[in-house]
Amino acid sequence: MRDLSITHADAAHPSPEDVTFDIHPGEVVLLLGPSGSGKSTLTLALNGLIPHAVPATMTGSVEAGGLDTADTLTATLSTHVAMVFQDPDAQIVTGTAYDEVAFGPENLLLPLDEVRTRTEDALRRVGLWDRRDENPDRLSGGGRQRLAIACALAMGSPLIVLDEPTANLDPQGIDDVYAALADVVAAGDRSILLVEHNLDAAMGFLTRTIVIDRAGRVVFDGPPADVIRTNAAELVAMGVWLPAATLAALRIQDAGTHFDELPLTPDELAAALAAATSHHVSTRSARSTSGDGTTSTTGDAIRSLSDERSDETKRPSTSIISARGLTVRRHRAEILHGIDLDIAPGTLTAIVGTNGAGKTTLLQSLAGVVPPPKRQVTVDGIDPGSASPRDLASRIGFVFQNPEHQFIAHTVFDELAHGLRLRHTPDAEVTERVDGMLARFGLEAKADVHPFLLSGGEKRRLSVGTALITRPQVLALDEPTFGQDRARASELLALLHDLRDEGTTILIVTHDLQLVAEHASHTVILRDGRVHAAGRTEVLFSEETPFVEAGLRLPALQRVLAAAGQAIA
Repeated sequence: MRDLSITHADAAHPSPEDVTFDIHPGEVVLLLGPSGSGKSTLTLALNGLIPHAVPATMTGSVEAGGLDTADTLTATLSTHVAMVFQDPDAQIVTGTAYDEVAFGPENLLLPLDEVRTRTEDALRRVGLWDRRDENPDRLSGGGRQRLAIACALAMGSPLIVLDEPTANLDPQGIDDVYAALADVVAAGDRSILLVEHNLDAAMGFLTRTIVIDRAGRVVFDGPPADVIRTNAAELVAMGVWLPAATLAALRIQDAGTHFDELPLTPDELAAALAAATSHHVSTRSARSTSGDGTTSTTGDAIRSLSDERSDETKRPSTSIISARGLTVRRHRAEILHGIDLDIAPGTLTAIVGTNGAGKTTLLQSLAGVVPPPKRQVTVDGIDPGSASPRDLASRIGFVFQNPEHQFIAHTVFDELAHGLRLRHTPDAEVTERVDGMLARFGLEAKADVHPFLLSGGEKRRLSVGTALITRPQVLALDEPTFGQDRARASELLALLHDLRDEGTTILIVTHDLQLVAEHASHTVILRDGRVHAAGRTEVLFSEETPFVEAGLRLPALQRVLAAAGQAIA
């Protein structure tokens, strides 16, 4: 890549801008940067979708396998660069998982035996061989993501480009994907370019990190550990994700604890905290008699990290959402089996479980997006199974896992204004509230842009804004931090806490158990379409058993912080 700049239609400035780097055989390169910096755009230039298919102006050059992407058809480039999109639905075209994976090799006119071998190997690597005859539509979001990765593996291309490949996966799915990718790299003949926010899963897999800033320019390039440790302050200011252990260490460090070397993994953090705890115990007496009351300790910082959730004020005992015997079928298959559930007003409840456990189906049924059977659910006094869309929308806002599924207007401004206009809100108030929402989510410069031309992170922020702008009493979000940089995710979570303080009841589906531990007041664990456990988050997280039984595991960072806090106490 040489001096690459890409300017989308209607955009005022290029993003990325003047980007130059090489990817060598066997490298695993992480492309890191804040939302909107041009990461996904850059990946589209690697296989010729830009400039051949996506409307954008491109300057500079990209060469893949000795071919200039500007002069080579995307079909030809596919044998050199395999692509896994941020949204797997954008690339699934056939009626079974097997046919989907076989589709690429078949179009290369490979011998039948090789097509079969590649297809079976790829499906087994991502854990979908036993579901090879199913329609991809029947797979969960994470299942479709694994299917898209299998398609890329089957192509045998020297470079595999993955844009947020694990965003919809449970912890075991993430491990399976990275194990499969590690096997590919170990063979020594393929490289990977990865856009990923979940650095904890990727750290042991990477050989190099390239960081682009908000303007889309390369600012750092080198070994991952060196880039993160040397530039942690700049990366935090930039708003990108860092490993969870590193972010925790920075906050503990701000509270007065010094680390000789910034930890990057939970194990490194545990060792550093053990040393800090030993020092704390040996000097605690001296500090406790200082008398000024201003000294922060390692224990104080750890307790602060463990109490990130909003203070548990007393909530009314009545339920704003209630399900009784909720049973949902899709395509003749029963997804939810007789669920009984109560959600108290003013709570922030996380719904967690493995891929296919029924999380999204439960959220959509409670919100009426997929109308549940009548008389099985009530939301703020109405039955989503029989309520009109307008009555339902006045009580609950919904944010889809895929933001594009809810966009209907031709500009970002009109998308935000749509719900208000349906309620005959005065024009002046519409403008005021839309402008406020644009500012809140950093979309002021995108007001006149078509929603489909936004970056993945920008689309997510817009989708949340459209759900919030009518100020519903209940807000339901499916994977709300997917595609967001650290700064925007933190802003969104802060906003959710503010809304909760104002009385809004919030439901989220997420695979991020660290997010759940830090922010959710209550947690619902699903297992095979049933409620396996439900209750206050701090109680559920006090032991691993209910999570393990449901095929989940507590985040390593959570275990480290809990152990360190107990040691200090």
